[in-house]
Amino acid sequence: MTDPTLTHAEIARYARHLLLPEVGPAGQARLKGASVVCVGSGGLGSPLLMYLAAAGVGRIGIVDFDDVDASNLQRQLIHGTAMVGRPKVESARARLADVNPHVQVDVHPTALRAANALGILAPYDVVVDGSDNFPTRYLVDDACVLLGKPNVYGSIHRFEGQASVFNLDGGPTYRDLYPQPPLPGAVPSCAEAGVFGVLPGIIGSIQAVETLKILLGIGETLSGRLLLFDALAMRFRELALRRDPAAPPVTHLVDYDAFCGAPAVAPVADAGLDACPATEVAARMAAGWAPFVLDVRAPAEAAIVSLPGTDLLVPLADLPRRLAEVPRDRDVLVVCKIGGRSRTAARLLATEGYRVVTLSDGILGWAEHVDPSLPKY
Repeated sequence: MTDPTLTHAEIARYARHLLLPEVGPAGQARLKGASVVCVGSGGLGSPLLMYLAAAGVGRIGIVDFDDVDASNLQRQLIHGTAMVGRPKVESARARLADVNPHVQVDVHPTALRAANALGILAPYDVVVDGSDNFPTRYLVDDACVLLGKPNVYGSIHRFEGQASVFNLDGGPTYRDLYPQPPLPGAVPSCAEAGVFGVLPGIIGSIQAVETLKILLGIGETLSGRLLLFDALAMRFRELALRRDPAAPPVTHLVDYDAFCGAPAVAPVADAGLDACPATEVAARMAAGWAPFVLDVRAPAEAAIVSLPGTDLLVPLADLPRRLAEVPRDRDVLVVCKIGGRSRTAARLLATEGYRVVTLSDGILGWAEHVDPSLPKY
């Protein structure tokens, strides 16, 4: 437990907090004795972690298994160019040590799973969900329910974001908002759909505000409310949330990948489809194979990089009404960024009688293993 007594150096550092009657010396000492764990140190975690450290939260935990990638730097401001290739938890810890050396930072360089979630999250007062996928969101919230801890939630997509506080003093949970996960592939990830760089700064900062209010016991939190933000319209809206009295209670953690159908309930091979990595596709083409190449990405992605010899670009959402443009007398090679959308498209094509092959590791796999001259995004 962090010593909540403020030193002279800390009094000087937190002077603007101490002047607020709602915080004052007692509130700042409370922050120093408090602990928060953030699941993810990416777009949402970046502003959240830096503001919590700057505010003087005494103990901060970071859960992340990923390494810093150049594509992160457009929005994940806790990381810098010099940290590309390094574990995100180490990059974040170094940045927080510079933000506030008085804060203890715990790192958990692992993916959060049902087997480890309760042990990792239990020591902290508040859990913040900075994840970017549905299995982890359900896992975090169920674990918070079992542990009796508040879950400060945020998510982002393209130009829109949302935030709330779950499981606070008997308030609604994530399952009250989303009783069932969306169908696999129905909601594209940020890697597939893109995200406005400043958006996670806004939503992550809102999560930081809510976390500090919970720790200080001040103000009105977002418990029972879902805050929606549209960056293009610069508009905030609210939806009321309530507990579902008929919802089955959470009694244990489950296999959340299976619950959410991620990455897929049945692999492509089980559906009788052919999934090939870039190296195998290149070898087959070199031996004379000439498929019809169908790109199911968005036009903006294709403008960055495309597979040489692409025959048709049709965004996945438009494919059902444009099937007539895909020939039936040739093999069809379906391409996307990393393989997820191409799997969904391949299932559709296969049910319509097409001979389908998917580029299982996508355009990025081609750029990595076949043609390094191509840009990555």
